[in-house]
Amino acid sequence: MEHQAAGRELPLITLKKGGITLKLLPFGGTVQSLLVPDRNGVPVDIVLGYDTLGEYEARDGCLGGTLGRCANRIGGARFSVDGREYRLTANEGKNTLHGGAVGFHKRWWRAEAGEDMAAFSYTSPDGEEGFPGELQAQVTYTLTGDALVMDYWAVSDRDTVVNLSGHSYFNLAGQGAAGIGDHSLTLFAQSYTPSGPDNVPLGTLAPVEGTPLDFRKAAPLGERLGDPLLAPTRGFDHNLALEGGHTKEPKPAAEVWCPGTGIRMELFTTLPGVQLYTAGFLTPRAGKAGAEYGPGCALCLETQHFPDAVNHPAFPSPVLRAGEEYREQTICRFSVK
Repeated sequence: MEHQAAGRELPLITLKKGGITLKLLPFGGTVQSLLVPDRNGVPVDIVLGYDTLGEYEARDGCLGGTLGRCANRIGGARFSVDGREYRLTANEGKNTLHGGAVGFHKRWWRAEAGEDMAAFSYTSPDGEEGFPGELQAQVTYTLTGDALVMDYWAVSDRDTVVNLSGHSYFNLAGQGAAGIGDHSLTLFAQSYTPSGPDNVPLGTLAPVEGTPLDFRKAAPLGERLGDPLLAPTRGFDHNLALEGGHTKEPKPAAEVWCPGTGIRMELFTTLPGVQLYTAGFLTPRAGKAGAEYGPGCALCLETQHFPDAVNHPAFPSPVLRAGEEYREQTICRFSVK
């Protein structure tokens, strides 16, 4: 199947291993489709997406895209490194969200692919969206027998900020299913980063205990989504501080289970945080194969440095020094129960 937009045609890159089939687009380094077997062995597409490139180019929401140069928010659209201030493109009020007006999820990436692995590379020029340094970035998708492994790499010729992440919207009942209220969620986090009215962190940590964010024991999302404390973010749109912090080897971050299909997804990452987002701001729209998407139809688990971390010295730093390598890994492992 080929996708066409603005006179360009682009074939999907398809990877297969075991029971998993992954379809990728070089536009945005995007996960377009992810099929995993349910408890009866029937393949289920568990990520939201579009059928045409034109929709990816025109639509907001970052469906399946690779976020960069800095995922999530930078408050005031500016930051300083060693006393030098850099001003960024403000694309969410006065703040920068997901890299600016044209983030990495809206860029064309170079692609190399094999049977069960694909690597996407992008060169971000010095000054793009206000970020310093020419940045060489790469995301590699690898299928194992039961998992999707995402490796992120970058290097810059100047000190800069880097925070790469994936923005897949998951519905383990199938990408056309109505919602994720029945999904059971576990988060390996004892604290989160409280935010102001613009959802930019205040620079502190607070315990999840006694809040709707306490998923240390598995709970259905539907039991929490109507909590009044979540009204400003129309559901969940919160950064959790993962147990173990920033690590060299992937650690448990989350587990999601759908009782209808039996599909379970375990999430592991080296990064210190994960943004739980239940698509409260996703406006109604048509998706793949006639599916209808809207608020609350899926959840994102965006592994990341904390939002606005560059402006909060107490948070793990997202600063990448010139010549140093950025290396992070996130794993989605699938099973049924």
